[in-house]
Order: sequence, then structure tokens, then C-alpha cells
Amino acid sequence: MDFSLSEDQRAFQDMAAAFARDEMEPYAREWDENSLFPVDTLRKAAELGFGGIYVREDVGGSGLTRTDAAIIFEELAKGCTSTAAYISIHNMAAWMIDTYGSEELRQKYLPDLCSMKKFASYCLTEPGAGSDAASLRTKATDDGDHYILNGSKAFISGGGASDVYVVMVRTGGDGPKGISCVVVEEGTPGLSFGAQEIKLGWKSQPTAQVNFQDCRIPKTNRVGAEGEGFKIAMAGLDGGRLNIGACSLGAAQTCLERTIIYMKDRKQFGRALAEFQALQFRLADMATELEAARLFLHKAAMLVDAKAPTATTTAAMAKRLATDTGFKVVNEALQLHGGYGYLRDYPIERYLRDVRVHQILEGTNEIMRLIIARDLLKD
Repeated sequence: MDFSLSEDQRAFQDMAAAFARDEMEPYAREWDENSLFPVDTLRKAAELGFGGIYVREDVGGSGLTRTDAAIIFEELAKGCTSTAAYISIHNMAAWMIDTYGSEELRQKYLPDLCSMKKFASYCLTEPGAGSDAASLRTKATDDGDHYILNGSKAFISGGGASDVYVVMVRTGGDGPKGISCVVVEEGTPGLSFGAQEIKLGWKSQPTAQVNFQDCRIPKTNRVGAEGEGFKIAMAGLDGGRLNIGACSLGAAQTCLERTIIYMKDRKQFGRALAEFQALQFRLADMATELEAARLFLHKAAMLVDAKAPTATTTAAMAKRLATDTGFKVVNEALQLHGGYGYLRDYPIERYLRDVRVHQILEGTNEIMRLIIARDLLKD
């Protein structure tokens, strides 16, 4: 049992940290305040291999592990949590095509996705089917060599900006076994988008409803067999949950580090804040809880890579712990900054707004508890 990073992992970590520091952090406030989708920066990230982190190398992917990805996303999130989270979603969609798609689909879409010449979105949630994903209603009607899609997807990151949409649709009866996975390209007749959502955070990535009205796609765009869509969607989420957890840890880690600097400099009652034992204890708890969540997340990543029987449950545990801990630590950092933490002149409030949604997406933390409890109570 070795908890140290390998030489390669330290290299990935350093590379991601430098990119976050030089190419993301200086512009994150502008992206947030103006709701800018940083296409050029994303493509620079792809030049480092971050567009297909765990996609196979023959189509331009980096072929790395889930633990490698967790290390990378934690560092990227220190620069801009919102942008790092979009990169995670793009990677999840690309991985689903790589793992379950035909060779034709892999060769058609993945080279451009890995280079981020094109962007991808993951489409599962619907206006009437959020946590209850197995009840989705977007219908794919059989039409010979094609499907005709009708329905809508809600809260889609990249909606209106992405080129490739990996969509869960109903090809059969009710329940999870009636769901299939298909790829829909931008420009397909019948594909349209709602207005851009106005959000608390995650403002550097567009979010919109994705609509299908008699949207005709070839059956060769199906990912996996009919009826396998729900399994594919959940497998994608195992990894997505790890990435979002890592993004929470990265945001929290940089907020902790900024708070330590602030407390050494800020004086009250004739002493630096860092000299007050009560505040020292709060820093100690923040650091300890972050380290515990990080270690557990890396364990879960290892199990997902190994396709262990406990992988899904452990990923749910890790997501719940990392996103709750991340938000708690960022919130505590804001409190320790006092009134300054509430000002846009300091980045803490942006990190707070960005990490809050991590407790909701990729399965709410209430659903994570449900997954864990069901596993504990099964016969």
C-alpha cells in the first residue's frame, strides 16, 4: 500500500498546476463576470493531453488512469473551478464513446474531441427526470436505419456551444432497461437549445436546455447496444463523480492556502490572526479533512480503474465526502477572511459559488447516500 505519487504522476501534477497558474487563474475572474466560455484556453489544455485524459492513445487520448485524472483535475480547479469542471464533463462524454462506441464512432469523433477542436456534452437530466434518471422520457423511435428523437434535456453543460452531444434516450419500455445511448451532432435538423441559464456559479461554461424535435440520426450513432444506455450513463458517472470531487478539493486547497497567507498578514488586537490558537485549530481541521477526502478519492479512483465490485459505491462515498468537505473548507476560508472574503476583489467568493453545485450534479449527495445505503442493506 503506497500513498506516494509516482514520478509520472508528479509530472502530470506539476504540468496541470503550471497551466492552472499561468493560463487559467489570471483570467478566471473575467470569465466569471462576463460568462465567457474560454475556447482558446480549453484547446491549450488539450495540447497537454487534457482533452482525453483516459481515452485510448490511438485516437489522440492520453491513456491515463482515474487516479491520474483526479490529480490533474485537482490542480486545474485551483486555477478556475468552473472551467476544470467543464473539462471533466467533456472527458466523461469522450470516454463513453471510447469505451462503448463502435470503432467507426471512435475514429469519427474522438480525434477532434481529444484535441478539443470539438467539444462534447453529456445529456442525461431532463426537466422531469433529475435524480430519477431511469424515468427519462426523451424518445428515440425506430425508423429503419435511423432513430427519430423527441424530448428535452435540462441543465446541460456546453448546451448550445458543444459540437457533440452524448444523449440518453428511451428506445424501449419503462425503466433503465429501455434506455439507449446515442451521439447527436450540432447542426442536426431538429436539434435546438433553450436560452442560456443564469447561474450562481460555473459561469465560464454555458448551460442550456437541449431540445429534440423529430431529430433524425443514424443508428450507427448508437453507443453500445440497445438497452445498455443506463449502464453506460452510470459507468460514466462513476468517473465523473471522482473528477468533480477532485475539483472540489482543488478549490478548497487553494482557498486554504490563500487563507493561511491572509491570516499571517492580517492583524487584529495587535496580533496576526495566525497567532490565535482558536483560528489555528480551524486551519488544522480544514487541512486534516481535505487530506482525508483526498486519500479516499484516490482509493475510489483505483477501484474504478480496477472495475472492482465495490467501485460504484466507493465512488459515491468519495464524491459525497469530497464535495461536502470542499464546500465546507471554502466556506470556512471565506469566514476567516471576514468581510474581505465576501468581496469580489478576493477570489474566495467565486470558488464558493463554483463548488456549491458539486453537491448537486453528477448525482446529488442525497442520491450518493441512497446508493451507499442500498449497498449496505442488500441481501
